[in-house]
Amino acid sequence: MSTSTRSRIVSLDQFRGYTVAGMFLVNFIGGYAAIHPIFNHHNTYCSYADTIMPQFFFAVGFAYRLTFLRRLERDGAKATYLHAVRRCLGLALVGLVVYGLDGRYRAWADLRELGAWGFLCTAFQDRLWQALVHIAVTSLWVLPVIGRSAKVRLAFLAASTLANVIILHGGYYDWVFAVSTNDGGPLGFLIWALPMLVGSFAYDVVAARGPRKALTPLAVWAVVLMAGGYGLSCINTVKLALADPDGAGTVWAWFVEPPFVPPTRPVDMWTMSQRAGTVSYHTFAAGFSLGVYSLFVVLCDIGSLRVGVFRTLGTNALAGYVIHDVVASRFIPFVPEDSPLWHVVLCFALFFGITYVLVRHLEKSGIYLRL
Repeated sequence: MSTSTRSRIVSLDQFRGYTVAGMFLVNFIGGYAAIHPIFNHHNTYCSYADTIMPQFFFAVGFAYRLTFLRRLERDGAKATYLHAVRRCLGLALVGLVVYGLDGRYRAWADLRELGAWGFLCTAFQDRLWQALVHIAVTSLWVLPVIGRSAKVRLAFLAASTLANVIILHGGYYDWVFAVSTNDGGPLGFLIWALPMLVGSFAYDVVAARGPRKALTPLAVWAVVLMAGGYGLSCINTVKLALADPDGAGTVWAWFVEPPFVPPTRPVDMWTMSQRAGTVSYHTFAAGFSLGVYSLFVVLCDIGSLRVGVFRTLGTNALAGYVIHDVVASRFIPFVPEDSPLWHVVLCFALFFGITYVLVRHLEKSGIYLRL
């Protein structure tokens, strides 16, 4: 490798920084009338906005495997597992503070009437299940296998994915949309394990082969996963065609629209959906993440590209996540949904600049938020 496994991997920092910058972009501009729909979440197909969150999980899985193996070698199994559990619980606590719980009670009588069980059943359905908490819970879920062999991790990934398909088919898909829950909801960890463990496989390849020799398998598997995700999304149309052979028309009727294109036919649990956490979406998004990371391997590990903004955001991603939310909340009230493009772009530039300056100041001061 051009970078020692004992030092930071430049491609990972740059990739993570790009992902943080992409999050800033879609979280701010998504939904405005003047902005192309591809930058917004739609939950019925995979947009550009939907590619960002899986890239965080890919990067987490890559770094998780790297740091876990280092600590395991240095500190032993017990200390390593305890450290991982503490980090995950700490991140979940940060997520709880940032997102909060569902519900608002104006009178004590309202809370008493709901009761403890009612509170537990309603407070944890929606708001809590966002990026930080999903990362924390998924990291706990894959902890038993993150230090194991590729075969063990692959078997775990297959079992977790199968469990996700079973619960979606059993009614969870409809429940997720009924309560408007985020990113797979309370059981989302089952499928978020997919991009996270793909990240761990990517680390194995890069660590064992070095950037140049790793590039081909990374690129090949990126294509395989993206094609597989699209193929799974076509199960929806195949079901419709089998139900009505006479109305199937040409062979193209058996294929759904490709990613980044809105669907024209009914959607179901096989449709790419970030909200529902469907297997087609996560498979495609994991492959897309792998493809984007491969590009950074070419540019940063094989080449010499270094983007200062990506370095700053990539090495202090948690700080960027927390700060961007606060800064955005001060700008968004002054950007109506029907704002002209120039106004959206100007406000985004101001928001991005202020957020970057704050994270850059932390970097210069040697302050990094890590759990």
